Amino acid sequence: MTHSVLDHSDSARTIKLAERLAFSSNFQPIFDEGMTLVDETAAYLDGDGRRDARTISRGASTLYAAESMRLTTRLMQVASWLLLQRAANQGDMSRAQVEAEKVKVRLDGIGGGADSPFYDELPEAFRDLVERAVMLERRVAILDREIYGEPQPEASSNPVGEQMHLLRTAFAV
Repeated sequence: MTHSVLDHSDSARTIKLAERLAFSSNFQPIFDEGMTLVDETAAYLDGDGRRDARTISRGASTLYAAESMRLTTRLMQVASWLLLQRAANQGDMSRAQVEAEKVKVRLDGIGGGADSPFYDELPEAFRDLVERAVMLERRVAILDREIYGEPQPEASSNPVGEQMHLLRTAFAV
């Protein structure tokens, strides 16, 4: 039985399909899907979502508020990654610049309320947006890992502290 060992020059020639996708015209459909989902979500939350939220129970209403924040946060993170990748794809940013900027983007899944007993009470259109956003985030996270490798955890990362800081900033407390 013969074993072949790849030397460094062989690994440099390895084709990463995800990287090839992200730096080609085939990237446009996932970009369009993400931006369309951002637009659909904004339109729903500003329109029918407000009406729908008035018709659900108090418990479901609390979950709706929390899920709305998670949904918009998730989509803004995905949109940021897609915009960075498009800038690299179009030659507006180098790969190194994208890597430096994308450390601000979190694609690690921010949880969700699907396990809540009130989840089924949420409006169907809203649940559909949440589920589509979660699936898109997963796809983008896979692409990101394939292209750039595993993210390095920040030494001083404190998710609760970061959220508290964001809330203080948002509410000027």
